[in-house]
Amino acid sequence: MEQDFSARLADPIFKTVGSVADRMGREAYVVGGYVRDLILGIPSKDIDFVTVGSGIELAREVARSLGRDAHLATFANFGTAQVTAPGVDLEFVGARRESYSRESRNPIVEDGTLTDDLNRRDFTINAMAICVNGDRYGELVDLFDGRGDIERRVIRTPLDPDTTFSDDPLRMLRAIRFATRLGFTIEPETFKSIKRNAHRMEIITRERINDELMKIMRTKKPSVGFRILDMAGLLPYVLSELEDLKGVETRDGKGHKDNFAHTLQVLDNVAEASDDEWLRWAALLHDIAKPACKRWDPKLGWTFHAHNIVGEKMVGRIFKKMKMPLNDRMKFVAKMVGMHMRPQNVAEEGVTDSGVRRLITDAGEDIDALMTLCEADITSKNPEKVRRQLEGFKALRKRMEEVQAADDYRNWKNPVNGREIMDRFGLPPGPKIAEIKEAIKEAILDGRVANDHDAAWAYAEEWVKEHMAKE
Repeated sequence: MEQDFSARLADPIFKTVGSVADRMGREAYVVGGYVRDLILGIPSKDIDFVTVGSGIELAREVARSLGRDAHLATFANFGTAQVTAPGVDLEFVGARRESYSRESRNPIVEDGTLTDDLNRRDFTINAMAICVNGDRYGELVDLFDGRGDIERRVIRTPLDPDTTFSDDPLRMLRAIRFATRLGFTIEPETFKSIKRNAHRMEIITRERINDELMKIMRTKKPSVGFRILDMAGLLPYVLSELEDLKGVETRDGKGHKDNFAHTLQVLDNVAEASDDEWLRWAALLHDIAKPACKRWDPKLGWTFHAHNIVGEKMVGRIFKKMKMPLNDRMKFVAKMVGMHMRPQNVAEEGVTDSGVRRLITDAGEDIDALMTLCEADITSKNPEKVRRQLEGFKALRKRMEEVQAADDYRNWKNPVNGREIMDRFGLPPGPKIAEIKEAIKEAILDGRVANDHDAAWAYAEEWVKEHMAKE
């Protein structure tokens, strides 16, 4: 097995760091994720160096060697430093040993040897180092057979997994994230340890959990991560609402589908079609209200009436609890959840122009994302049902293009604004203004009134005469 990686360290920066370390009489190594990705053949921009001694001192000298274009940032509290220059982004740290208390994932850090530093790493695949000193340039240091685990496609801790995960429970999520991203399996004893230590997740901040969740969400097949979270017993600590989607209930011989399995299939379908991580969140949460809306009807069987509307309201509460961003991203996810039934309803009703106009108007610039989600939601095992639904969506997309070509309904705005209505009819601000605007909108979308200012005003005057006269 190859142990000399000098030919693979082609970037001159490695020679530069090694030369500086030699002048200082220091050992220096490139470590962690860069080494792992180098072996896997995955491009990596993040280069981390460990030195036996002060990482800040080595970084300072490397920055001087690179010249005036190099920028040095030091973080004395953490004993780390960053050097950036055109095409270069380097992290430096001194080799260290760590110890933990059970109440915190923040370690007590002391200076250590390279062995100490590799011992503290989370997984064997991240616990390798390549020397950049001149006399040992390209030499691989692999104390735990990390390279063998890469070839076996296994996630395993360097030391006892109970110690590794109890010390820093976030590593349990990292194990699942790496397994999802790389397509590896988690070694059996390591996986058992995750299940034993699941309760330790309680000391991890939401922000740290969310960071790992987002990385899982960005993978090629994010369902893998959520299935492992479930099998490992971490799902209740990560997103407890997903727990309620699991299982099938049968009554009078009629059962509904497992909504957890369905949700993960929809998530993968969206991931295959789009890199938009927030659309992926919408896929994950699109049926989140089904448990709350589930009802048994002797004639209809299991129903989930209004689960999209209830789910739209749940998104804000979930994001707030999870400390996710309560901004336009949350509003987008909520909108997608609330509207995810609309295209199917329009398609089943025969793709009328008024239905198409309403759909485009209400979805606005998010119509393409909505259609992607709705098509991903087709997971039936009945080929004929799938064919019929896809044909319906195909006809809907065609009619949407035709309607959109005739008038830009994505960016549709009411030809009449509220101020005009108040001035024209002498009305104060209030719900009556919104009612008049809604009446105009419905008439235009129904095709009863032309989509222009004069026609809209003519209709508004007739509507106000009729309805205000009744009042």
